[in-house]
Amino acid sequence: MKIGVPTEIKKFEYRVGLTPESVALYVQHGHTVFVQKGAGLGSGYPDEEYLFSGATLIDTEEELFKKANMIIKVKEPLESEYPLMREGQIIYTYFHLAASRPLTEACLKQKIVAIAYETIKDEHHGLPCLKPMSEVAGRLAVQEGAKYLEKPFGGRGVLLGGVPGVKPGRVVVLGAAGTVGRNAVLIAVGMQAEVVAIDIYEPGLALLKAEFGDEIKIMKSTPEDVLEALKWADLVISGILIPGDAAPKIIKREYLKLMKPGSVIVDVAIDQGGSTETSHVTYHDKPTYEVDGVIHYCVGNMPGAVPRTSSEALNNATISYGLAIADLGYKKALKKDPGLMLGLNTCLGVLTCHPVADFFHLPYIDPETII
Repeated sequence: MKIGVPTEIKKFEYRVGLTPESVALYVQHGHTVFVQKGAGLGSGYPDEEYLFSGATLIDTEEELFKKANMIIKVKEPLESEYPLMREGQIIYTYFHLAASRPLTEACLKQKIVAIAYETIKDEHHGLPCLKPMSEVAGRLAVQEGAKYLEKPFGGRGVLLGGVPGVKPGRVVVLGAAGTVGRNAVLIAVGMQAEVVAIDIYEPGLALLKAEFGDEIKIMKSTPEDVLEALKWADLVISGILIPGDAAPKIIKREYLKLMKPGSVIVDVAIDQGGSTETSHVTYHDKPTYEVDGVIHYCVGNMPGAVPRTSSEALNNATISYGLAIADLGYKKALKKDPGLMLGLNTCLGVLTCHPVADFFHLPYIDPETII
């Protein structure tokens, strides 16, 4: 198969779809890999490393899309890339379709085979290709939140860890039982903050309590308890996720006026539309904005800030599925692995992801009936 790796064009996105080590594996499996010149520079991979791994360098994105049967990216195709996609072309990347009807319609119109990292499941019903970026985002969320609590950045001027004789900062983690949430709890506890973990999934909360003990307080998610926790918090991390679907708006606009002035919300759920009614996507050059005295951090590609770590972690997770698609062809690969089948979001003009179809009120086709 002919594999294409374009340079990511989303603002301040420095990750790359394939590292040189992954390129070498595709080549060893007998595939041809085209890499756009400069695609790996943001992650610290010069073109020479790709040449050494057996890739062919391509000057432009347009030429790369024409040559490749399968495109491997990190972020969703942007509007300028829609016309480059062609019927039957496999695009293997994060799509987050529920956050963008125009992208969903473009995938259907161009009749591509959209295989989304974020909806692939493993034998334990986990999300193996989403997990590493959720781990990065969860850890970064506390790091970034701590920074924007500093007064020069508009925050309350609170040090999360406090000092002897001064109370530590207070961190609330929504969706704490998920991968983002657990990693946020881990870092917040490590920074010696006071932590409240909130989720609807009681077994997950029990596991957190068993792991962290008296270092955290756990709460079952109810509107009343969420509101009380928000009033108490200096920093709120939201890692709420419904696979494939839009994030629920847990934090209402009217709640903000009840929060502490200069407190910070890091909405990691922004890739799926955000879990705060006042959230909208931001970028690394201007990551925050203020509403009713509350600082919002809503960067849609948080792991892009640490691209070397993120690219390696992402490749570790996606390589086996990508090789299966390339080696067997997408139909045989999907039939062989039911979890990979769940990654098929659109196929040749039909929508095959049930949550996205429900969200946009579009027709849904069971992928097993067309593969």
